[in-house]
Amino acid sequence: METRVGPGAREAVFAQLADAGRAEQVAQRLTDGIVLGVLEPGERLPSEPELARRFGVALITVREGLGILREAGLVETRRGREGGSFVVLDDAEHRTVLTARLRGLAQVELGDMAVYFGAILAGAAERAAERATEADAADLAGWLGAADFSTAAAARTNQGGFLLELAVLSQSARLVREQIRLQAEFGPLLLLGLDDPDARAAAVELDHRIVRAVARHRQPRAREAAGELVALLSRRLLEAKARVERGGALDEPHAD
Repeated sequence: METRVGPGAREAVFAQLADAGRAEQVAQRLTDGIVLGVLEPGERLPSEPELARRFGVALITVREGLGILREAGLVETRRGREGGSFVVLDDAEHRTVLTARLRGLAQVELGDMAVYFGAILAGAAERAAERATEADAADLAGWLGAADFSTAAAARTNQGGFLLELAVLSQSARLVREQIRLQAEFGPLLLLGLDDPDARAAAVELDHRIVRAVARHRQPRAREAAGELVALLSRRLLEAKARVERGGALDEPHAD
């Protein structure tokens, strides 16, 4: 599986936390990175002091957060010279975590998060269409053309990377920071819609529409395509929520 994780995706995982006192936030942020595929199976996480520095929290908070992840089966800690905390390979554990999160959120909460996510992304797309140079657009098109969307896991990672790269082209520091924050908070759930092959194909087509609009400086079209993309993903997310509430699995085939 080929994934193309840009620097923005990793920045999203390790950005400073808004509330610096909660181990649960450390655990949630790292969980998001693992489930999105930004933190790869078998990868060694930064050291505890480095995580504390990046997140802007106390060392004990990081240790408590890693303890939560160990209990969830998402990381394992090894001792010795080559030791540290490593991402666990078991995707089934990741699905269990997301299923629990999905059950814990009401439909109205998911819908509200999707509306806000869509507003920020649409603004970033519109601004990118206004500000991006010809070279910027060509780079984004090349990035997208080389990305792998053939599997759900690869698609989730690469779609998240594309959204962050698009935000960077907006040349708005505030939009980039907010896109990073939202993707860390909501991205793992929203991108569950890409489990379905038809949704992956539709998402890629909308990605290309965004790129074409950016290249041609068509701001309304860029905004519209970004809105359609989030609407597509949020519909599939709500369908997944309904399946889980009925006792089904996240990755059941989509019924048209």
